[in-house]
Amino acid sequence: MPGSMTAEAQRQNPRRDGFAKTQLEQQGLTLETGAPVTTALAIGNGVAAGFGDGTVRFFQPEEQPTVVKAHSGPILDLAADDATGAVLTGGDDGRFQQVSPDGAIEEIATFGTKWVDCVATAQGYLACSSGRTAHVWRVGSTDTKTFEHPSTVGGLAFDARARRLAVAHYGGATIWERGDRRWKSSKLIWKGSHGAAAFSPDGKYLVTTMQENALHGWRLREKADMRMSGYPAKVKSFIWVGNAPYLATSGADEAICWPFDGKDGPMGRAPATCAYGGKQQCTAVTGLVGHNEVFAGFVDGSVLAGRISVENDQKDFVVKGSSGAPISALAITQQAWLFIGDEAGRVLWVRSGGEVA
Repeated sequence: MPGSMTAEAQRQNPRRDGFAKTQLEQQGLTLETGAPVTTALAIGNGVAAGFGDGTVRFFQPEEQPTVVKAHSGPILDLAADDATGAVLTGGDDGRFQQVSPDGAIEEIATFGTKWVDCVATAQGYLACSSGRTAHVWRVGSTDTKTFEHPSTVGGLAFDARARRLAVAHYGGATIWERGDRRWKSSKLIWKGSHGAAAFSPDGKYLVTTMQENALHGWRLREKADMRMSGYPAKVKSFIWVGNAPYLATSGADEAICWPFDGKDGPMGRAPATCAYGGKQQCTAVTGLVGHNEVFAGFVDGSVLAGRISVENDQKDFVVKGSSGAPISALAITQQAWLFIGDEAGRVLWVRSGGEVA
């Protein structure tokens, strides 16, 4: 039985028309960058964010951000290189680069007019995709591995040890496993167009977004399918959070959080929910593994924080009020500094907290 959202699992709160500006917004750093925020991630004690004008901004607590012009067009993806404090970037200018907070830019590869849609890194390995091809490097080596796929790559993800690289594409995903001499591939088949990919923290599961309003996953040992459906909209954002862990996702009017404890993950189980947005659709989520708090951004520009509860009885907190532009990126550090970016280029950088909704 697939996992799905049922009427019993959905919060029966009254609908709300919007949220006023919060005290937290007044305390934080607010920027009007003029360029859409395309992606963001935590790195070290701060956050790196990519923008539609090709810039990367590095945010640190209590400081103005450092701005680096990295690409001639929008940044399409980022990956954190925690060993160096730099980020890997992919852009629609066909460049795959390493960008440092001090402004240094190292071009790793260029692909002409082909976009670099996805990037990933783990344990000294780097990867990017351009068209149907995934490219893999080991740091310090000039040897490049190229892996071809039946359609355009929709997502890339290494597992925690960089032993496996997952490549999502139309018709499923391909797992490339690193051996002593070569990489071996295995297929995970499910009809449809697959996008962003992520291994679970324990490496037992792989989950992808779908072009349709659903997620798909596999229990990797048996290649068993896991269907997570019932969304009213496409899932644009997901992240592993909590102790179970849970997979927190956008795509509804609140954060939908699928439990991945037990041998069958979310199969046959209703998800937990939090951060109810009323009439508004959730467009981005963030949180931390080991912590049950989830931050959810909405299409009206508001951001709510909630705590995962299977009884759905937890109070939510308003972090940021409604501003009109959809939230396009969220990221939070271990020290609870929260980055919020929207499609109009507005940014809030603040130590997280909130007001009771």
